[in-house]
Amino acid sequence: MAALEPLVTDGFVPYPEDIAARYRAEGWWTDETMPEPLFATVARVPGKIAIISGDTVLTYAELGDRILQLAAGLRHLGVSRGDRVVVHLPNIPEFIAFVYAFWQIGAIPVFAPVAHRRTEIEHFVQVTEARVYVTVAKHDGADLATLAAELKAAWPSLEHTVVLDEAGGGADLDRLLEHDPLPHERRTLPADVALLQMSGGTTGRPKLIPHTSETYLHSVRQSIPICGITENSVQLTAVPICHSMSVRSPGFLGVLSVGGTVVLAPNGSPDVVFPLIERHGITQSSIVPPLLLAWLNSSLKQQYDLSSLESLHVGGARLSVEAARRVKPELDVILQQGFGMAEGLVNYNRFDVDEETSLRCQGRPISPGDELLLLDDAGDPVPPGAPGHLLTRGPTTIRGYYRDPEENARSFTADGFYRTGDIIERYENGYLAVVGRSKDQINRGGEKVAPEEVENLILAHGSVHDVSVIGIPDQILGERVKAFVVLRAGADPATLKLSSIRAFLRERGLASYKLPDALEVVAEFPQTAVGKVSKRRQRSQ
Repeated sequence: MAALEPLVTDGFVPYPEDIAARYRAEGWWTDETMPEPLFATVARVPGKIAIISGDTVLTYAELGDRILQLAAGLRHLGVSRGDRVVVHLPNIPEFIAFVYAFWQIGAIPVFAPVAHRRTEIEHFVQVTEARVYVTVAKHDGADLATLAAELKAAWPSLEHTVVLDEAGGGADLDRLLEHDPLPHERRTLPADVALLQMSGGTTGRPKLIPHTSETYLHSVRQSIPICGITENSVQLTAVPICHSMSVRSPGFLGVLSVGGTVVLAPNGSPDVVFPLIERHGITQSSIVPPLLLAWLNSSLKQQYDLSSLESLHVGGARLSVEAARRVKPELDVILQQGFGMAEGLVNYNRFDVDEETSLRCQGRPISPGDELLLLDDAGDPVPPGAPGHLLTRGPTTIRGYYRDPEENARSFTADGFYRTGDIIERYENGYLAVVGRSKDQINRGGEKVAPEEVENLILAHGSVHDVSVIGIPDQILGERVKAFVVLRAGADPATLKLSSIRAFLRERGLASYKLPDALEVVAEFPQTAVGKVSKRRQRSQ
């Protein structure tokens, strides 16, 4: 086979050559492409169970065969190295199989949350000039088969659609599987763009994050030991499978590279996942704070044997201290808080950290190459323990969004630091505590209010299941403080009035200017496609 030349991807911001050379010399970037760790496991333990989803059980050999058959079918369609392809699937084994099949032929999958609809998917197709769109016929009442047909008619670049039935099968899949499997061999280079992931931000149109095998697999390799992933791990995927936590932190990439088992759940509600934990002996899972609260507040946790669960990684948004304090006594698992972003930087609390740090901090960087700056509003460094705006660069963090020069000018400094938009405190031991988002900070008459501080105190109220605090416009103050509250099951709404919440917070010493000016009890919060509370939608309402 002829030697591969580097792939040139229009719209990708490369790393400076000297920086890339240093990352490789340090061993942070290795000569490895996305499918290679999995196929090493296939060769090592072919008969071991790789994936469980409902009644579907796939061994590593079966998963490897399925991937290579799909790769052959996709190549027969003309899909090749560098082609962008949108993968818009729920938590089913076909997501994993298709993504690896595209990697096997060097195509670049665009990870689209299944909750997305025409606005977002059309944006992905347009920006990436995608040649293939893979989805299911229906999901959560939406007719995605019709969407696929409409997109294909509207965008000339979109040559092929693959529409699976709701169980993950169907005629389109059968046609792809008619061909003899491709041999497993390298058809792309570690420095090539390997995937486009959606930014987890809650404002504006979705931004696309280009990762190479070098950047992404470095994050996976670092995550595996820190998160205690071994060949004996049984990981539950309970958040959307395209979420960074589900893919690389440590995600199915980590588990499948060491020979563990991945159990896919359609969602993370207690009535769905608690039986799976008991049935399959789940040892580890990664979830977002709203799901954790649902688990903690569910009466079902007494009805199922959850004792196999060893650790619970919670990230995606800041976890309140009040909720963190409940995890060990109520679920009897190790809480591992994390903080990161699809753009690259990942932080975890280590298992041996002291209890106070475990409750209050969201980790320290996983890579020795990660660089962090904490700056005040004037751009000057802040002392340890003081809040500052977080900027970062390193071997897992991108140097620019895909085909988005205007956003790159706002989000990246000239020397390659990414402006995360997070306000962080960093302590002498290197651990970080998330204070909030700079965009979410409330300016009430010149006084700055961090929503997370108010939320944490409200969560201590016995009637509160969850809370979200935002700023709302005010002609005099500029902004006022509003709290949206979801009640615990069985709680009396009469116990939760604005006056009683303000009195509750005063008793806990909260400054008067931080007290909510408005309160609204709601049944649920609007969410982004990756399961975070959408404060943007709350503000627009």
